[in-house]
Amino acid sequence: MRITRSQLLLLAAIGINFVVLYYVARTQQGLDQGMGPGVPEDGEHRCSRQTSSNVIYEKDLVTFVFREFENFNNMIPKTVSSVLKVFPLAQILIISDKQPYPPLSLDVASSNNIRIVTMGISPNQSQYMSRPENFIKTEYVIFLPDGIEILTSSAVKLMVSKLKSIQGSKQMHHVRLVALKVDAVAESELAACQTLNVDLKQWTLMYSSSGSHICDTVSGTHAVLLRTVDLVTLGYPYARPMQTSLYIQTTLRQWKVALISSSESVSMETAHTDAHSQWKYSNNQHERVTNLYDSFGIKKVVQPTGEIEWYGCKRDTARCFGTIIDDMPEYLYEGRWTPPCCMEHLRETAHYVFRILDSASIRYWLEGGSLLGAARHGDIIPWDYDVDVGMYKDDIAKCPKLADLKDGIPSVDDNGYVWEKATEGDFYRVQYSVSNHMHVDIFPFYTKDGIMTKDSWFKTHRQDTEFPEHYLKPLTKINFAGMQVSAPNNVREFLEFKFGEGVIENPQYPDPEKLKMPQN
Repeated sequence: MRITRSQLLLLAAIGINFVVLYYVARTQQGLDQGMGPGVPEDGEHRCSRQTSSNVIYEKDLVTFVFREFENFNNMIPKTVSSVLKVFPLAQILIISDKQPYPPLSLDVASSNNIRIVTMGISPNQSQYMSRPENFIKTEYVIFLPDGIEILTSSAVKLMVSKLKSIQGSKQMHHVRLVALKVDAVAESELAACQTLNVDLKQWTLMYSSSGSHICDTVSGTHAVLLRTVDLVTLGYPYARPMQTSLYIQTTLRQWKVALISSSESVSMETAHTDAHSQWKYSNNQHERVTNLYDSFGIKKVVQPTGEIEWYGCKRDTARCFGTIIDDMPEYLYEGRWTPPCCMEHLRETAHYVFRILDSASIRYWLEGGSLLGAARHGDIIPWDYDVDVGMYKDDIAKCPKLADLKDGIPSVDDNGYVWEKATEGDFYRVQYSVSNHMHVDIFPFYTKDGIMTKDSWFKTHRQDTEFPEHYLKPLTKINFAGMQVSAPNNVREFLEFKFGEGVIENPQYPDPEKLKMPQN
């Protein structure tokens, strides 16, 4: 059969249409997979496909947050640039206490995915604009250290997949964070897992080394990822130092962090290379730590080495709590016991007073709650705020520090302790220092028909009562706050005479009816 010219032209047109339709279909498939038109699936073009995939993968999944940086010297522009090279449409949030100065060299105006949130209060700014969580729309948030460089997407993807897999495990449901090790400039800054015990009742943090990659807190340089829904449940999610604050709060919620490595996909530099910059940074960090512990009510920090750091009151500052009303310190209403720094100062003052009284051959003994603490566990009662001592009034003349006192005129001795006659009754008070009023009260008793009595009584002290002198003949010794101290004989009988039967075994606060909290 002969084919005419017109038929050949028709067949050619149909063939061309098939070819065009084939390439249109291939092009659309490439676009759907994140590739450009006509990009093959091998060789270096896989990177192009991966980059587009990163855009889709991270845009709605992770917000990259920068919180820890110094305004005077930082690497935020370089770090942000490294994130955008790998994740061009990533959501980036920079959180600062006040408007960064000097201004960060960022092209924020032309980028819809970079935002600087200033948390400081401003009269011309709405509260909404100062709350970072209002600008986090992704499922996860990752806090990055200043100076980190994201080289590939694998580190972030590893963190997300790790957290997702953990959340899918019933045995690991308590793991709510993933930390990524970052190669630090100094060996001391390398990330490491630690165990953390947060005891708010005793105002104390205790760190110890952990042999596991699942722990309470991570020290050193690292990035940390968690779910946004978890972040916003924290009371102070952006308090600085960020990681210290974060892990204290998550530990209190019994959340754990998993520490992982991906060294090939991230690198780290430091902005503080000169001595002056390091000095300013160190001072700023110390101030932030001090302020954080003050706001969280932390007075004592025990490092993994056993070293103790004190952040409470000192000899030249006021004590950590104010005036006591009706024998109920303010901290009891907060579910706390006596701050440990105050307890240390109280022990030191008591030791000093005991040595003075012993050297003067004063007949003295532990009284009231102090004797109760000695009988119960050999120390001051954990929620007590002073030490009570009784003495024979006739012995005052033996001790010049007491005998020479004038009404209303305190005396500061050579060691900085303040001796004075109390203004609220007939007794003496020895304070830790002029500024710090942790103190020992010394009550002068005298004998009246075989009964020990005194001239000033306190209605709120149920133990403040007369007692037979035979409890003091003879005096005995009892362990108290690390010393052997004078005490009445037959301590249990003496305490039950004053407080009631079973008082040693049944501790209670001064007025438990006023407290709406469990007692230990």
